[in-house]
Amino acid sequence: MRIAIAQLDQVVGDLPGNAARILDAAAAGKRGDADLVVTPELSLCGYPPEDLLLRPAFLAACTDELTRIAARIAGITVLVGFPEAADG
Repeated sequence: MRIAIAQLDQVVGDLPGNAARILDAAAAGKRGDADLVVTPELSLCGYPPEDLLLRPAFLAACTDELTRIAARIAGITVLVGFPEAADG
């Protein structure tokens, strides 16, 4: 298994921009014959998101953006760091 580690310069709260950089990393990994691309912690929302994580609409927007990313990725597995609320 060939693993690519994406070093990304993400922007806090810039979901579309961060998603584009994740997709670029996925494409680069695929060109390099990687089986898996690993992105940093909270790569979708940027780090550190701080108070944004307290907003349900922000968490929903992250989930929606992750769904759009997943629909555009084919032929490679990408591990995307994103926030998700958990009960308890």
